[in-house]
Amino acid sequence: MHDLEPSVLQKINTWLQGSYDQETKNEIQNLLDQKSYTDLTDSFYKDLEFGTGGLRGLMGNGSNRINKYTIGTATQGLCNYLLKKYPGEKIKVAVAHDSRNKSDFFAKITAEVFSANGIHVYFFKELRPTPLLSFAIRELGCRSGVMLTASHNPKEYNGYKAYGADGGQFVAPDDKMVMDEVAGIASINAVKFNRVEENIELLGEEMDSLYLDKISLLSVSPEAIKRQSDLKIVFSPIHGTGITLVPQALEKFGFENVILVEEQIKPDGNFPTVVYPNPEEKEALTLALAKGKETDADLILATDPDADRVGIAVKNDEGEFVLLNGNQTGSLLINYLLTAWEESGKLTGNEYIVKTIVTSYIIDEIAKSKNVECFNTLTGFKYIGELMTKLSGKKTFIGGGEESYGYLIGELVRDKDAVISAAFIAEMTAYYKDQGSSLFEAMLSMYEQYGFYKEKLVSVTKTGKAGAEEIKAMMERFRNNPPVSLGGSKVSFLKDYELQKETDLSLGSSSLLDFPKSDVLQFITEDGSIISARPSGTEPKIKFYCSVTAPLANKGNYKEVEKQLDDKVNAIMTDLKV
Repeated sequence: MHDLEPSVLQKINTWLQGSYDQETKNEIQNLLDQKSYTDLTDSFYKDLEFGTGGLRGLMGNGSNRINKYTIGTATQGLCNYLLKKYPGEKIKVAVAHDSRNKSDFFAKITAEVFSANGIHVYFFKELRPTPLLSFAIRELGCRSGVMLTASHNPKEYNGYKAYGADGGQFVAPDDKMVMDEVAGIASINAVKFNRVEENIELLGEEMDSLYLDKISLLSVSPEAIKRQSDLKIVFSPIHGTGITLVPQALEKFGFENVILVEEQIKPDGNFPTVVYPNPEEKEALTLALAKGKETDADLILATDPDADRVGIAVKNDEGEFVLLNGNQTGSLLINYLLTAWEESGKLTGNEYIVKTIVTSYIIDEIAKSKNVECFNTLTGFKYIGELMTKLSGKKTFIGGGEESYGYLIGELVRDKDAVISAAFIAEMTAYYKDQGSSLFEAMLSMYEQYGFYKEKLVSVTKTGKAGAEEIKAMMERFRNNPPVSLGGSKVSFLKDYELQKETDLSLGSSSLLDFPKSDVLQFITEDGSIISARPSGTEPKIKFYCSVTAPLANKGNYKEVEKQLDDKVNAIMTDLKV
C-alpha cells in the first residue's frame, strides 16, 4: 500500500466498509488487487467539487467521479438547501437528462432522492434539451431543477447542472448555500435513496407543445419566412437531444425544407461519428458540411448534446461553406433582431440586450446605434439569466448571448437555448435571402457599418496541481506587471475583476468596477483592442480572448483587412508570451 497516500487509502476504506453496493466495492477491490494506484488516486484523492454550476467529471467509482453516490450526495445537499429555504412549502422540482451514457440512470437517482425528501418531481420520461428544463421550471412553478449532462465534453464525462426557481443556474448567495449543504454531507448514510412513487410525476410531449407554441410567437419576420419557406436547412443534433425539438421548432416557424444528417440523428452517448461532440469544432460538423454541399443548402445548423449551443455554417462570397464563430453568429443575431424590431416599430426605448465581457464589442456598437441598452456580464450564462430575472417586468429583453456559441431570444428561458436560436438563425437567413442577400453578405455589411471586429480565443492547457499553480502565477504576473503595449498599441486601461478595479494606466488613477468578484483581467489598448485573461472554471486551462478591430471601407477589402487583424492577434499573443 506504500504507493497510496494515507488520505486516499482512508477514503477507499470508507467506500469498502460503508453503505455502498457490492458491485462498486468489488470493482474498487479489484483495482487494489491489481495495484492500479494511479487510477485509485485519481478517483479518490478528493471529493468531486460541487461548483457554482453543479458537477462535471469523469464517470466511474470514487469520490472524485460521477456515479450514483456523488449524484445522490449532490441531490441530498440540494434538498437540504430547498427544505431550509422554503420551510413548510410543498416544493416542486423538474429533472431532465441528455443522451450521454448513464444520464438516464443518474436522472432516475436524482428524482428518487428528491422524492425521498418529500419533494414533488416533474420527471421528463425521455431525453430533452437543457433549455426545455429551464422553461419547465418557470412554467410549472418549480423551486429548482436538475439537468443531467456534461454539455459538449468527451463521452467519458457526465455532469449535473442545478437550477434555481427562476429557471437560471444558481448565482450568489444561493450558489454558495447549495455548495455548503452538499459539502456538509459527511456520510453516504445521510442520503435518502428510497424512491417515493407518489412524489414523481412524468412529463411527456405536453411540455414540448407548450414550449414550441410559445417560442413561435416570438418570430419577428413571419412574412419573410412565408416567402422563403423552402429555405434549404441542413441540421445535425450530433447524437444529442436537439433531434427532439429543433426540427419541430423549424417546422413551427414555417420552414418546410429541413434536411437531417441521418448518420447523427440517433441519440447515442458514444457519439460514434465524431471525436468530440462540440459544434465549435469543424470536425464535429464534417458530415453536416458534406450534406450541405451535396444538397446546396442555404444554412447548416448543428447542436451540442444537450442542445443549449449551436454552431452554423454559411456560404461565403465564393459559394464555399464557412463556419461562423460564436461572436459572428451572436452579433449577426443581435443585429438582425434589433433591425427587425426597429422595422416593425417595436422598439420603444425600453428594450435591452445582454452579452458577456469576453463577447464581441461590435454588439455594444450595434445596440448604441439602435438606442437599445446593452449590458455586459461576467462569463457564464447564469449571469445573463440573473440580470433578466432582475429586470423582468421593468424592461424588455430582446436577446443575448456569449462567444461560446450560446444565445437566447425572448424571456421564456433563463439559459442559453439552441432550439430558439436555431429557429431564429433560420429566420434571419430567410429575412436576408428575402432581400436578395446571404448571411455572409449581411455580415460584411454589418462590418462596413460598425467596423470589422475579429475575435480569437487562445487556450493554454496546464494540467494537474503544478498546472493550477502555474496558471495562478501567470495571472499574478499580469496583475502586478501589466504589459505596456500589445500588438503595437499602448495599453491604456487595466480592468481587474478580482480586485473590482479599473485603472487608467496613463494617469495612474483607479475607479470601482461594478461587477461581482471574478479572476479576470482585461487589457484595453489605445487602438480599441481588448484582451481578456481568465482561468477556465471547468477545465485546466487559462483562456485569452483577443478582440481587435479596424474599419472595413468596402466588402472587397474583407480578406485584406481580415489578414491585418489576424496578424495583429498573433502579435498580441507574442507580446503576452503565452
